Amino acid sequence: MMRTIYRHGATALLLALLISGCTINRNIMFKTPRDYQFSVFTDSIRANLKLQRNDAIQFRLFANDGFKMIDLVSEGGSREASFIQRNVFTYNIDSDGLVKLPLLGRVNLVGKTLRESEVYLEELFTTYYNRPYVQLLVSNRRVVVFPGGGGDAKTVTLDNNNTTLLEVLGMAGGLSARANAHKVKVFRYATSGERLIFEFDLSDISGLKYADMVMQGDDVVYVQPNPDIARELVRDLAPIITLLSSVLLVISVGRNLQ
Repeated sequence: MMRTIYRHGATALLLALLISGCTINRNIMFKTPRDYQFSVFTDSIRANLKLQRNDAIQFRLFANDGFKMIDLVSEGGSREASFIQRNVFTYNIDSDGLVKLPLLGRVNLVGKTLRESEVYLEELFTTYYNRPYVQLLVSNRRVVVFPGGGGDAKTVTLDNNNTTLLEVLGMAGGLSARANAHKVKVFRYATSGERLIFEFDLSDISGLKYADMVMQGDDVVYVQPNPDIARELVRDLAPIITLLSSVLLVISVGRNLQ
């Protein structure tokens, strides 16, 4: 009788093992086949942050090369300069790549750096102002970082125009214990709207050239976790083993009481 029970118990444990094997490492996302063709890394990817769709830009415009910003001498100049510094207007770049600005109407700034956009707008505003001076700042740039462990993803705000991949990983707390430095993926939208997918090996010093990649808004950095088969297998099987042990214990005690 006991031999039959043990045999059934072993069969049940084997079935549980097979079933749990289908649920192990379910938290690993964005798997790619071995022959997957990733986007090609180029030096242009190190270029400064560029404006893109859905950016919120803070816009300020001054005449006479921005003299009013620093006018602390003339009557009321200091008060007016302080007022200008406090009042900043925000405009959103629409999904079609255009932003509506005063006097100019809808203007295309997507794909330009902040400095290129400022120079471009200054040229357009010469029609209305004498020596226009434009200031732009992006206020909603974020990068989502998955450092390679479960439940530790972070959103990093890009306060600088040239924040690199290495800096973003550092601001997110570095790689987790399960992280696979051989497989660091970066997902990025191209100007055309296409999603580019890069994969870098940062496990040794040769990967430093990839670590200098300048982050853009809405980038996603995903460090693939190493499979943790043993721990997850024990975790999944522990309740089943406990249940089987309890059943066998009850049966054994019952037989001894007969």
